[in-house]
Order: sequence, then structure tokens, then C-alpha cells
Amino acid sequence: MCSSSRSRGCHVSARPGVDRATTSEETAMDVLVVGGTGEAGRAAVRALVARGHTVRALSRSGKTDVPGAIGYRADLTTGDGLDQALSNVDAVIDAFNVQSQSYAVARAAFVGATERLLAAERDAGVRHHVLLSIVAIDDSPYAYYRAKEAQEQAVVAGGVPYTILRATQFHEFAGQLAGRLKFGPFVLVPQFVTRPVAVSEVGEALADAVEAGSSGRAPDLFGPRVERVSDMARRTLKAHGTRAVVVPLPLPGKVGAMMRSGHAGGDGVGRESHLTFDEWVRGESARA
Repeated sequence: MCSSSRSRGCHVSARPGVDRATTSEETAMDVLVVGGTGEAGRAAVRALVARGHTVRALSRSGKTDVPGAIGYRADLTTGDGLDQALSNVDAVIDAFNVQSQSYAVARAAFVGATERLLAAERDAGVRHHVLLSIVAIDDSPYAYYRAKEAQEQAVVAGGVPYTILRATQFHEFAGQLAGRLKFGPFVLVPQFVTRPVAVSEVGEALADAVEAGSSGRAPDLFGPRVERVSDMARRTLKAHGTRAVVVPLPLPGKVGAMMRSGHAGGDGVGRESHLTFDEWVRGESARA
């Protein structure tokens, strides 16, 4: 059973006694998903809609491609639009992301947006804030992870009952790296060992967290198998019909050592997901 004690090897499942397919009008909630057009946010929107909740997908565009969801526009850098988006909302999922490897930039963006969001939630009477975070970020040498840890601390101090769900890297992670690090026929990928998880299962876990109510730190979510990101990139490129030579690069210093150690995959304590990378990449190949 997945509990706050973070039991070893537990599989992701719905809360005991809760049938995902039969959420009633009495138990359905109004949920705002911040970053609702990103990978994890969209997955959470889909999961919540499927369970019968009223779902608002927040983004700068104000649009959503998930049937049954409602798009809302807001700017987290200023707070414009948050009051309207949060009106009558029961719970918020924060899957907002920052594309920066600079600690100062990422921390300012994560913490600033989170503090503005939580202030608006307090004013609106929101009862539960769910933050998506990353496994094994405590005292990390990696600047982005330190910024996420600062965001977690802002949530803890934010005055809204909260749940923090940490997950490992998604199956899509290696392909995204490959797209950014392709130079001619070569793809340069850092040597990185993790236990990747399907983003669809992250979405289900976020929906579980909403339905369970505030619980502080939720059990970590990690994939069923240890994978090398360079191998993942190679298989993803092949599945998409892209010819390239993947070159694993050992990054120097403490960050490189952390990536190679497998620390990013967690300690095996928490909630183990189901879909393996092999199963996911076969699906990608079939869709290509």
C-alpha cells in the first residue's frame, strides 16, 4: 500500500475505496492545473476530466486541447488573471516549469510564481495546493534542482494545505535532450542514469493527490526500471525514424557524478509506476 511512510516498491493505484470511473457530483471538485498545456499538466488535466472533475487548464495562451477542460489565461510573472482563474476552485495542481539552467533565474521564476500563486489561493479560499517536483533534489549540486527545492520550501511556508509529489524524469526526457543537443549527425547526451516514468502515470498520481487531500510530502514516484539516458535517446530517435549517432558525454564535477550515480532515480522507496520505457518507446514507434 502506498502511504506517507513511503513503503518500498509500491505500485501506483487509485486511493483505496475510490473508483476513478464513478466520481459523483458530491465528490467532484473544481481543480485548476497551472501549466495545464505542458506535458505533466496536460496529463493531469486528462486524468482529472476522466474522473469527472471540473478542470481548468491555466496557461499564458488560455487554451487547452483536452476535451472537457476549460482554458484559463493568467500570467504568473505578474499575477494578472489569477483571481478569475481561482474563483470557486477547490484545489490547484502546480506543474509550471521554467526553462533555465541558471540557479538565479530558475529560483526567481519558481519562487516568485509560487508565492504569487499561493497568495491568490489564500485570497480565494483554495483548500489544497499540489506541487509536482523532482526526485532526489535535496542538497543537489545541480542548479535547476536547487531552484526546485527552493520552490518546495515556498510551498511549505505558503499558508495553503499542500502535497508535494516528486517524480523521476519522464520517458520523453531523452528525446527532448536529443532534440536540443543534436549537432549534424551527432547527438551529445550526458551520461545520466535514472528510473524514468510515463507522464500519463504522473498525471494519474497528481489526480490521486488531489483526491486524497493535503498530505505534505507524498511518496516519490519512479519508473519500474533503471535506464541510461543515452540508451533512451538512441531508442527514441530510432522509433521516430531519425538517424543519428548518440555520443554519451561524462559531465565533469559534482553534477556529472550525480547524474552517473543513479541518484536521480531515487532510493527505491515510494511508488513504482507500471509502464516501462521499452513499452513506451514501442508505442512511439507504432505512432511514427
